[in-house]
Amino acid sequence: MTQKTSLLTDHYELTMVQAALASGAAHRRTVFEVFTRRLSGGRRYGVLAGTGRLLEGLENFRFDTEELEFLASRKVVNEETLDYLANFRFSGSIRGYAEGEVFFPHSPVLQVEASFAEACLLETFILSILNFDSAVATAASRMTVAAGKRPCLEMGSRRAHEQAAVSAARAAVIAGFTATSNLEAGRRYGLHTVGTSAHAFTLLHDSERQAFEAQLASLGVGTTLLVDTYDVEKAVNLAVELAGQELGAVRLDSGDLVAQAQKVREQLDALGNTGTKITVTSDLDEYAIASLAAAPVNAYGVGTKLVTGSGVPTSSMVYKVVLRENSQGVMEPVAKASSGKASVGGKKTAVRRLNTAGTATAEVVGLDIEAPADTNDRPLMVDLVVDGQIQPGFTGAEGVRRAAERHARSLAELPVAATRLSPGDPVIPTEFIS
Repeated sequence: MTQKTSLLTDHYELTMVQAALASGAAHRRTVFEVFTRRLSGGRRYGVLAGTGRLLEGLENFRFDTEELEFLASRKVVNEETLDYLANFRFSGSIRGYAEGEVFFPHSPVLQVEASFAEACLLETFILSILNFDSAVATAASRMTVAAGKRPCLEMGSRRAHEQAAVSAARAAVIAGFTATSNLEAGRRYGLHTVGTSAHAFTLLHDSERQAFEAQLASLGVGTTLLVDTYDVEKAVNLAVELAGQELGAVRLDSGDLVAQAQKVREQLDALGNTGTKITVTSDLDEYAIASLAAAPVNAYGVGTKLVTGSGVPTSSMVYKVVLRENSQGVMEPVAKASSGKASVGGKKTAVRRLNTAGTATAEVVGLDIEAPADTNDRPLMVDLVVDGQIQPGFTGAEGVRRAAERHARSLAELPVAATRLSPGDPVIPTEFIS
């Protein structure tokens, strides 16, 4: 049974719709924009992720008998509002940055143009997806940058809500991870999945030898053996004795990983296993990965720090109305003037300003701007939903593949300073053009 997404929202979204229906303003045209006022955690750039999941959920954003009965039983809204919700289907349009694109303060990463009632109902659903997925993708991007050409593997399922784990795996692959341990993410989005064994498998057997023999017999000599359950040096010797020079890899999950990796590499080489790789895990983040740059490591398995945004679990995105139809039927810009939370009215567009070498120098945001024909400036806004119709190519496995490609190209445009892990200002400024 397909899960409805309409109740993945806040109570006050529906009470606002009820009040707007009563005032007659519910059907006024509006434009809402998603943006962040600053990059959380002093990050140099953000990575947009979750757009494809949002579009998948939009298809199931409706109120059927079960949802309506719940709202009625709790007296959340009145009969008039229930009647409106019973016929709800999103009929507006959504534009925004392509998933995988990098973003900066005030980048209009998503833009919803619809009646107030339709746009209002989507607010919490949109923000809950984009804030989490983008936080994970931003952390993942920093990790893959720190890893260089060495692959990063997503292994955080056990450290997250079971559904968040699927979303995190998807976001990580968009930002450059090459595989995930999560099978549902693999099934749903066509991701490459990996995994061999944990310490429990070794401890189950009467000896480490028996455990290694069982794994090799079942999975072949190209498997990865976990060698730090007891004594690493003895385990590596045993692994090579049993698998020979065709042993695929060994995994280290504890201790001083730099020192351990160096010792294990020397030991493997001395035994003739120059082709056996070393994978390290153990609570890695981008800083730990960077510290391992000079170590003889072949791959990184990342879990807890990835699925929690590496200390920055949200992207601080907001959803604000910037244009609305007034009582005379004229569209006019609106903006908050709240201290510290002011917004800029009007429907925005955005381009990335590039120099002659193709390096980004600014994020240019304004009203109805276009990339000049005689520049390298790149338009950033794409159509995602047109008059209620979801555009092809942004969902499912294809959406993930396209988003990963977009991320790689966007990251390559950024100045070298984008690779800095220390907190600081965005790597390029945001320029407003009115």
